[in-house]
Amino acid sequence: MSDYRIETTCVQGGYAPGSGEPRQIPIIQSTTFKYATSEAMGQLFDLEASGYFYSRLQNPTCDQVAAKIAALEGGTAAMLTSSGQAANFFALFNLCNCGDHIVSSSTIYGGTFNLISVTMAKMGIEATFVSPDCTEEELNAAFRPNTRAVFGETIANPALTVLDIEKFAGAAHAHGVPLVVDNTFPTPVGCRPFEWGADIVTHSTTKYMDGHGVAVGGAVVDSGKFDWMAHADKFPGLCTPDESYHGITYAEKFGQAGAFITKCTAQLMRDLGCTQSPQSAFYLNLGLESLHVRMQRHCENGQAVAEFLASRPEVEAVHYCGLPGDPYHALAQKYLPNGSCGVVSFELKGGRPAAEVFMSKLRLAAIETHVADARTCCLNPATSTHRQMTDEQLLAAGVPAGLVRMSCGLEAKEDLIGDIQQALEAI
Repeated sequence: MSDYRIETTCVQGGYAPGSGEPRQIPIIQSTTFKYATSEAMGQLFDLEASGYFYSRLQNPTCDQVAAKIAALEGGTAAMLTSSGQAANFFALFNLCNCGDHIVSSSTIYGGTFNLISVTMAKMGIEATFVSPDCTEEELNAAFRPNTRAVFGETIANPALTVLDIEKFAGAAHAHGVPLVVDNTFPTPVGCRPFEWGADIVTHSTTKYMDGHGVAVGGAVVDSGKFDWMAHADKFPGLCTPDESYHGITYAEKFGQAGAFITKCTAQLMRDLGCTQSPQSAFYLNLGLESLHVRMQRHCENGQAVAEFLASRPEVEAVHYCGLPGDPYHALAQKYLPNGSCGVVSFELKGGRPAAEVFMSKLRLAAIETHVADARTCCLNPATSTHRQMTDEQLLAAGVPAGLVRMSCGLEAKEDLIGDIQQALEAI
């Protein structure tokens, strides 16, 4: 599908049925697969042949959907996971061992911040958080000899800062490590981070890729461009024999194009089992088929709502990179020329109490711990997704206590604006 535009890949990528085969990706709802001989199955366990033996590691339905996502991002290989959180963990843990270090943007989703700063710290993996607006000198100062990855979000949730991918990729590569970018909000329809120097891309497919709030899931995509063997001392898991898997050296056996995802599957998925079900993968593919159409509408609605909010006296500030006055507008023009997403964050005069009144008066927009699907929803991150963070951490993450995150769905923008207007007037 590399010769086709992204719209065509959304519809037809990842699966090419033969004559008389199902037109839609089949749901292979089976835990195991039958083989005629032990030798045939043994070749699969030795990674000498391709195929399936147990759905915790790989499943045909999941692999076909992963192949579509890899094609959409312009990567060489991908895998599905049980959630976006699992995708981020797998991407980072595939690179890091106890005693290693991560450099991360500070304005990331609260759950991911907690994963890196608390849970991975318990595993002996430390992190330094830097502002996405840091200078190159400040960014380079965050690296240590044991740094193994740089992490950021293309559009941060919910601060809506835009990552300068080229700046972060340049610093990562200067220090011999890959840049991992969570591309959930723009999706590959809005931005393809590999084209700007990123090496690994992750997604919470639960969001726009699914688009309907029916299935939790995640994805990890490899660009196939990072030269692991050139930095073999930093990545022993990829560049030295894995004694837990027949002494395979992934970077030698599978090369740049396949080493990262093969190790992620054969080692991490084998041991941790954060598997996406075939049924969920089937739902995900249905969402992917309309992704290019839906993202256009989400961006259109987000832009209209942001412009309306910016005109209202009840609103202290609006964070949306599509607004000319937004501090990330120039970066958005560079990385997101066709629109960013449908998520708008804004602060109301009156802080958290005003936010609570506003949300209680909404009729169309539901209060949900969710974002980025067909129906408009909103929440106050400080009391929900970012509840575990201190006030100081909230400020560093760009999430003031009174911030409202509104995810504009596919409804008529006139109806959304009407709903917002009557809720603002009730404050």
